[in-house]
Amino acid sequence: MLSGQALAERRDQVRQSADLARLLARLSERARPVLERDPIVPPVKALLSSDGGICPRDGSGLLFDPWSPDAHRCPRCGERANGERHHRWWARFQHLWLAERAAHLAAVAAFNGDARAARRAAELLAAYGELYPTYPNSDNVLGPSRPFFSTYLESIWITNLVAAALLLRETNALDDSAGRAMDLIGDESAALIGEFNEGFSNRQTWHNAALAALAVWFEDEELLSGALSGPAGLLAHALQGFAPDGMWYEGENYHLFALRGLLVGLDFVRAADVDPREEVEVSDRVQAALLAPALTALPDGTFPARKDARFGVSLAQPMYLELWEAGRSGDRPGGGLEDWLASLYARPAPPAESFDSYLHESGEPPPRERHRSDLSWWMLLSMPPSIAGEAARWQPPTVFLESQGLAVLRTGGRYVSVESGIHGGGHGHPDRLHLTLHDGGVHWLPDPGTGSYVARDLFWYRSTLAHNAPRVDGRSQPPGDAVAEFFAVAGDWSWVQGRYGDVRRTVVSGPEYLLDVVDLSGDEERLLEVPWHLAGEITVTTPGRWERALLEDEFVTAVERFVPETESPLAVRARVADQQLSLTLAGGELLRATAPGTPGAPPTRFLLCRSRVVPARLVAVLSARDAAEPVRVTADHIEIGTGDQHRQIVDGWQIDGPPGTVRLAGRRVPTTVFEPLVTKQRPYVQEGVARWVDVPPATDGTLDGFDLSEPLTLDHEDQYRRSEEPYPGAEELSATAWANWDDEALYLAVEIVKPELVLRPGDAPPLRLDNEPDDIHSDGLQVYVALPDGGVFAALIVPDEGDARLRVRPVRGAEPADITGDWTLTQSGYLITLAIRLPDWSLRRRGDTLPFDLIVNEMRTGRERRAGQLVWSGRGGWVWLRGDRQPPANFGTLALA
Repeated sequence: MLSGQALAERRDQVRQSADLARLLARLSERARPVLERDPIVPPVKALLSSDGGICPRDGSGLLFDPWSPDAHRCPRCGERANGERHHRWWARFQHLWLAERAAHLAAVAAFNGDARAARRAAELLAAYGELYPTYPNSDNVLGPSRPFFSTYLESIWITNLVAAALLLRETNALDDSAGRAMDLIGDESAALIGEFNEGFSNRQTWHNAALAALAVWFEDEELLSGALSGPAGLLAHALQGFAPDGMWYEGENYHLFALRGLLVGLDFVRAADVDPREEVEVSDRVQAALLAPALTALPDGTFPARKDARFGVSLAQPMYLELWEAGRSGDRPGGGLEDWLASLYARPAPPAESFDSYLHESGEPPPRERHRSDLSWWMLLSMPPSIAGEAARWQPPTVFLESQGLAVLRTGGRYVSVESGIHGGGHGHPDRLHLTLHDGGVHWLPDPGTGSYVARDLFWYRSTLAHNAPRVDGRSQPPGDAVAEFFAVAGDWSWVQGRYGDVRRTVVSGPEYLLDVVDLSGDEERLLEVPWHLAGEITVTTPGRWERALLEDEFVTAVERFVPETESPLAVRARVADQQLSLTLAGGELLRATAPGTPGAPPTRFLLCRSRVVPARLVAVLSARDAAEPVRVTADHIEIGTGDQHRQIVDGWQIDGPPGTVRLAGRRVPTTVFEPLVTKQRPYVQEGVARWVDVPPATDGTLDGFDLSEPLTLDHEDQYRRSEEPYPGAEELSATAWANWDDEALYLAVEIVKPELVLRPGDAPPLRLDNEPDDIHSDGLQVYVALPDGGVFAALIVPDEGDARLRVRPVRGAEPADITGDWTLTQSGYLITLAIRLPDWSLRRRGDTLPFDLIVNEMRTGRERRAGQLVWSGRGGWVWLRGDRQPPANFGTLALA
C-alpha cells in the first residue's frame, strides 16, 4: 500500500533495521513452497455447513492444510476425512490463504527483487480473474459474495488481492493479464460489497477496508470518500464503534477483528495521501482501542471470552501482535503499548490459530518462541524498525471500562471481573453480572464464550445457565443492559456493584478473599439462581448427601441436590494440580449437574445455588486458603471468619476488621449507556384489524367462513427481506391475509401469490447447514403473537404434501399453542388457513390490540437456502441470519374488532 517513492524509502529502513531485515529474510524463506509447487486454486465456492470441516468420528475441527484439498486430518484421532462438504470447508480457507500468499509474494518481490515471486503473485491474480465469474453469487449466509458465503470474507480476500496488485503495479511487475483480472474482480466485488452495508458491525470495518483498497486501485475519489467518511465508514467506526474507553461494543473478540479491519483500511487510505490519524480525535480513539484489550487481558495472556468470543485464545497470537506493531506509532508517552507488546513477545509462543483474516502460519509447526520476524507481509510495510518496550514494566491496573460496564479488579495475582454493561447486540449473551475469576495461574470461573456457530451447543453457551451469572425464575435473562452502581479502589481493597433489573451483585476483592453477594429484591416469591462453573475437581466438604433433583434444560444431565447434615453455610473445594480454591456458600440450597464444558472440553460438573426466600440473598466467599472461610449472614451485615464485617452503607460499602475500617465509595453517576450509532428504522408501526366471527371459519384450506373485509397485504418492496436478488414484484411474490377471531381462537387465512411452489418434504434428509430449522428453506409461513404475560407465541408453518398437511414447528423459546389448519393450491400460488388457540384467549375483548406479525418465506428451485421473506410489519432489509426469529419490537398490531 505504498507508492514507488515510499517503497524506496521503506527498503532503506528494512536494510538498516535488524528486525525488518530478518522479517524480509523469513518471508522470502516462507515463500519458497509456493514458488516450488503450483498452489491449488479451488474451482468451487466455499460452503458453511454443520459437518464440513468436522471430524465424523469425534466431532473435532479438522486441520486446514493448503496442500491437501481432499484429505483433512483430525488433530485428536488422526483420521482423515474427505467428501464435498469437507472440500468446500477447505475452499473457504484456501481462497483466503491464496490471497494472502499473493500479497506475501508481491511484498517479497517489491523488497528483494525476486522476479519469480512477482510472477507467481501475478499468476494467482490471473487465475482468480478466470474463476471469479464462475463462482455463483447465491445461497449466501451473510451478504452477497462469489467465492465465499459471506461478504466480510470476500472483503478480507479482496484487500489482500488489491495489496498484491498495487505492489506489483508500483514495482512495474504487473502484467496485462493480472491487471485485467484485478479490474474484473474489483469492479464486481466493489458492487457486491458496496450494496451490503451492515451499518455498525465488526464486519463492516472490513467492508470499508475493501472498498478503500478498491478505491485506491481504481483511483476512485468518490468510492474512497464513502469508505472513509460515509455514515458507516472507517471514521464513523473508529469514533462510534469503539467507545471512548476504547472497547468495541461486541467485546474483545470482535474488538480485535474490527480493529484489524480498521487499521488495514486506514493503511489503504494513507496510500491515497490521506492520513486520518493526523486528527487528534481519531488518533486518541485508535490508541484507546489498541490499549483496551491489554487492560482486560487475563493473567495468562488470553482475552476473556465475553459474548460470542472464542475461548482461551492468546493475545500473543501473531495476528494480534501485528495490531500493536502497526498501531503503536501513535502511542503517547507513558501509554504502555510498547511494554505490553514486549510482554507478549516474552510469553511462550501459542500454537497458531486459524483466523479468517490471518492464515500466515497455516500448515507450519508453531515456533517455540515468537519473534518479530515471524509476522506477515503487512508488517514489512508498516511496523516500526524496533521495539523499546520492557515486559517487566507492564503492570495492568484495576480498571472500569465505562462503555462495557466491565470492572476488572486486580489484587496481587488475582483477576476478577464483573460485567454490568450493555448486552452486546447480536453477539451479546444473557450473562449480565457474570463473574470471572483467575487466580494462581488457574482460570477458576471462566466465561465460556461460544464454540461453533453451526453446532447445537451454541444454544447452551448463549444461555444464562452456562455463565456465572444470576437468573430469575429458571429462565435465561431477557436481552437488556445492566448498570454499574458503584466502583472504587482503596488500597488493597476494591469493589463493584452492578444491577440488572431486580438483581444486584456486589463483589468485594480484598487481600485474602473475594466476597460475592447476589440480591433479588421484590415483594413476591421468585426463584434466584447463581451457577458456579468451577474449574478442576469439585468437592463439597460439608457433611451431607446427594439426592436426585430436577433442573430443566436440554443440555443438563445428572442433576442432584445436596442435603446437608447441618444448617451452616456450605464449604466447597476446587482443585487443579497443586492449586486449590475454597468456596463458602450461604443463603440457599446447592445443586450439581453435568453440562457442556468450555468449548472443546468434555462435559463437566457445575454447581448451582438457589433460593426462594423473599427478598433473596446468596452470599459466597472465595479464597486460596486450605479451608473455606466461615460466614455468618445477618439482616444488616456479613461476618467473615477472618474477623471482617461487611455491610452496605449509604455511600458505598464498609469493612470493619482487626486492622480497622475500610470504606469503599465510588457511586457511579447514571450516564447514557454507550451504543454505537445505528441506522434508524422507520417510526411507524404496521396496523391491521382482526374481525369477530360468530361462526368459526372452516380452516380447511379454503376461505369459507372468513370475514374478508379487512385484508392484511404483503406486496411492497419495503416489506421484502432480500438475499442476493431484489424483490421480484407482486406478480412473482405477494400475499393477502385475513385475521378473524372469537372466544376460542385467532383465525388466519393467508393467500400467497407465487407461481412456483417449492416445498421441503417432511421426510427430506437434514440439510446440516447451521443451527436454523431446515423448514425456513421452504415456502411457508412464520406467525408471531405477543402474549399479555410478556411471552411470545411463534411458529414456523410449512405446507406438507403428505397426510399431516401442515408441519407446525414452535420457534425455540416461544410459548406453545394449539394450531390446526390446512392448505390448498390456487391458480396463482397457495392458501393456508389456521386456527391458533392461545393461552387465556377467552379473556380477549373487542378493542384490545394484539402485537402480531406474519412472515412469508420464499424458496426457489435450485437453491440451498431461502431467497427472501415478505414481512407484514415491513422494514425490509436482508434475510440473512434471521432464521425463524422476529424481534417483538418489530411487530405490528392487530385491533380486535
